[in-house]
Amino acid sequence: CAVSVAPFAALAARYGADLAVVWIDSHPDVDTGDTAYEGYHAMAVSALAGQGDADVLSALPATLSPDRVALVGVHQWEDDAHANVEAWGLPVFTPDVLREDSGALLDWRRSTGATRVAIHFDVDTIDAAEARLGLGEDFGGLTVAQARRVVADVEAAAEVVGLTIAEYVPRQVMQLQGLLDGFPV
Repeated sequence: CAVSVAPFAALAARYGADLAVVWIDSHPDVDTGDTAYEGYHAMAVSALAGQGDADVLSALPATLSPDRVALVGVHQWEDDAHANVEAWGLPVFTPDVLREDSGALLDWRRSTGATRVAIHFDVDTIDAAEARLGLGEDFGGLTVAQARRVVADVEAAAEVVGLTIAEYVPRQVMQLQGLLDGFPV
């Protein structure tokens, strides 16, 4: 998920308050050096929201106000991440809120006043019961159809100026490569 930090920080520098971020992910990525999870990829939203490691933050061209970063599809997280989400005022849209329509998310975007949106799409937000695309097996997420609708609705409501796709693991390709290892091809 860290793949989104540099380009979204650059977009924040370019567009300022006219940018909102839709962070579609099973996990909130709001960890810091003070939380239990230690991987930087789980600190990406923290950095974009101006929280966390001072050295990282000083290298970014800009950050966003936390209320301009919506956590979308979040349903898997460490307990201590809840405190950061609440303390920083990050809006959260769980899969259950988005199952039928994107209205609540679109209302949030409208309330920010931003006309431009950057979308981070971590494939692990897709319910693993439908497709296992990411590193783990996160059950209870959005369906493919719901994720497509959410992105299409956001695109219809604002100018999408950035899109990142994170954590895709081509399991079948990897399995095929393993199967073909040693074949006379």
